[in-house]
Amino acid sequence: FHGDLFDLFQPNVQPTQEFSNLKDIKNTQHSYYLIETEQDAKSLAHKIAAQDFFCFDTETTGTDAITAQIVGLSVSLREHEAWYVAMPKEKEGKQRMLEIFRPVFENPSTLKIGQNIKYDILILGNYGIKVEGTLFDTMIAHYLLQPELRHNMDYLAEIYLGYRTVHIEELIGEKGRNQKNMADLPADRIYEYACEDADVTLQLKNILEKELLKDGTDKLFSEVEMPLVQVLAYMERNGAMIDPKSLAETSRLFTERMKALEGEIYQEAGGTPFNILSPKQVGEILFERMKIVDKPKKTKTGQYVTSEDVLESLRADHPIVDLILKYRGLNKLLGTYVDALPQLINPETGKIHTSYNQTVTATGRLSSSNPNLQNIPVRDEDGKEVRKAFVPEPGCKFFSADYSQIELRIMAHLSQDQHMIEDFRLGHDIHAATAAKVFHKPIDQVTKSERSKAKTANFGIIYGISAFGLAQRMGVSRTEAKELIENYFKTYSGIKEYMDRSIEQARERGYIETILKRKRYLPDITSHNATVRGFAERNAINAPIQGSAADIIKIAMIAVYRRFIKEGLKSTMILQVHDELNFNVVPGEELKVQEIVIEEMQNAWNMSVPLVADSGWGDNWLEAH
Repeated sequence: FHGDLFDLFQPNVQPTQEFSNLKDIKNTQHSYYLIETEQDAKSLAHKIAAQDFFCFDTETTGTDAITAQIVGLSVSLREHEAWYVAMPKEKEGKQRMLEIFRPVFENPSTLKIGQNIKYDILILGNYGIKVEGTLFDTMIAHYLLQPELRHNMDYLAEIYLGYRTVHIEELIGEKGRNQKNMADLPADRIYEYACEDADVTLQLKNILEKELLKDGTDKLFSEVEMPLVQVLAYMERNGAMIDPKSLAETSRLFTERMKALEGEIYQEAGGTPFNILSPKQVGEILFERMKIVDKPKKTKTGQYVTSEDVLESLRADHPIVDLILKYRGLNKLLGTYVDALPQLINPETGKIHTSYNQTVTATGRLSSSNPNLQNIPVRDEDGKEVRKAFVPEPGCKFFSADYSQIELRIMAHLSQDQHMIEDFRLGHDIHAATAAKVFHKPIDQVTKSERSKAKTANFGIIYGISAFGLAQRMGVSRTEAKELIENYFKTYSGIKEYMDRSIEQARERGYIETILKRKRYLPDITSHNATVRGFAERNAINAPIQGSAADIIKIAMIAVYRRFIKEGLKSTMILQVHDELNFNVVPGEELKVQEIVIEEMQNAWNMSVPLVADSGWGDNWLEAH
């Protein structure tokens, strides 16, 4: 949504030709060439081989990199000049044409430039070509400079070059049933559009490279984000096995449970059937017929609000609310994962190949799509059913390793609070240690309930939770929650100082930074609206912690990937979720894999407290984690 939000405050960023003061392909001098013979392709490959860098882009038959076929390849070596190599229709011809360019792609000493270059790396990988050497991705460069904005090339060209690119819809039509495919168009219709892509990307690189230096994020870009591109391409290519039989059984169980819940909900509603998935009908039942609250929230259009957080706050008011939330939860898991995952299995590989996105979250964390692994519920029993369906390849084992309380460890490091640092260094159970200090008793006398309260406080406080929020989450009075927070800050005074300092710095600079100097801009930190300002203040406290956790796991992923290659392992890293890495391990490599993964994760960054990675083995993801 980060792009959509920005759009609200922007003029129309696709100006119509007549009124636009932007340059375009018609009024800008350029030399674009179409190449259709192997002889001309050899001559271009020879030209590229003499350069220290080249910018390239692929035209393909679709957006799924694992299944798409290449239609053409564009290359630019200097601004306003580019070549488009049209690929033959049949697979053998494509392979023959690409073989001409194999040496330049596999040359480790040339810089390769692209926009969303991971996609192009995967496309070339479909033809057995491995892109080697240093990378420069303009999309990721802009993401580091402006994480909250959009990073697509058309937008970047307008902002940085004052240039309106030819939009793909002008060639293949708008999205929908009648949209053409690139493969259907003759090369002479495509080549100028394709050449422009490579040319504009090279122009953007020349600007963004200087911007990264000025911004101080050049090292983060070259040492973390760019090496990570190859790691993610490798993980996407590896894919993950899932067990459709297990999912079919889960689907049957969930459907049965939803049927039973439906009956209970209707009974609580006085025997009236209604559509439980319709917010409008749920609102009418809960607030008009059953009147479970006096003043229910309404939208601008007068409809009752029945969002998850609203229902969550009413859970204790009537049994029907709990039943509706359970029903919705099961329905969401069914639609998003249980019934959807089998549809995502690639018929050729028999696996699912999630796409990892480096430029979506403002914090620096990776996100993933098709499927979105980050949203699989970790702790609830139903979410566990989904994890159970992820299995290793036949004869292999599933290995999972995740950071233990990484955000609290980063908090201890950033705040330099001596009490928390000491607890971590001594290897104490941090929540029990917190409870002991806050409730003033020896650690071995802390009750389960006290530890649980301390855990809620530990995680809640780093997210800037209020006494009211903490009271709600712990099911205690506001007075007790307020007292707990006061005791917490007395005990961990360094954390309180860190929080105040973070807000102050964000106010002064307009942004916060992670341990690797990743920036998050917080313009609302000076807002006159207390709610808006409060949200930015909470981000000022939490974003350096979340962002540093993201930095650390990225460093670990690169290190693990390099060690696997160096030591010639056949086992593969297959999934990354939050602070966790998952592996498909071939027989005989178990000890080596565990040793490498734990070592690299724990040594990813040197902090005032130790980084600890827990791990487990199993015949599926659930057993291993």
